[in-house]
Amino acid sequence: MICTNLEQTRSVIRETALKCGRDPQEVKLVAISKRMPAEMIAEAYQCDQIQFGENYLQDAEEKINRLPSALHWHFIGHLQSNKAKMTAELFQMIETVDRLKIARTLDHHAGLLQKKLDVLVQVNVGREPQKSGVLPEDASDLLRAMQSLHNLRVRGLMTIPPYGQEAEASRPWFQALKKISMKLADKNFFYDNKAIELSMGMSGDFKVAIEEGATLVRIGTAIFGERSL
Repeated sequence: MICTNLEQTRSVIRETALKCGRDPQEVKLVAISKRMPAEMIAEAYQCDQIQFGENYLQDAEEKINRLPSALHWHFIGHLQSNKAKMTAELFQMIETVDRLKIARTLDHHAGLLQKKLDVLVQVNVGREPQKSGVLPEDASDLLRAMQSLHNLRVRGLMTIPPYGQEAEASRPWFQALKKISMKLADKNFFYDNKAIELSMGMSGDFKVAIEEGATLVRIGTAIFGERSL
């Protein structure tokens, strides 16, 4: 079932990208495997899925240590400073950097590991108080301050838009993130200002996200099915 779901999802990604004039190779699928057992992740890996996303560090640690080293892990949860060391050790990309303190802590631990750590800055485009993320007007100052952190590679931006009943409701928020990324690229704030990663879009709205420039789509339910709480 997982292989079938992956192929269907990849097909929709390809079709959506082509329809809006984009190269499908620009859009990468991150399979959100939080709360899913290692066996299901291994099955997805057998179907050529490499990139996986995890929210919970303790749960992720057990799975990452059991599964093949070829997998590429994204941390997509709220990150606390006291968990930064383990996160830097286990993950290849941190998608939820939203304050200078955590960036500096990750940079320190990446340096001790002699590792270059890819990160995304999370932007709270909807200004929701219950959500993490730097406010849009503060993103420039944060990225400017992060320029001195030489063990981090700031690849781009990530957002979780306000919930909407319809996928179309997410479009303005995806458009906003794209505009922010372009302004920040003009200031040369990214590791590669011509290849900026935009992590936006989940199972319910990833087609709209691709239409608005997503390069990473975070899809879990459509691949693994509903999670048990």
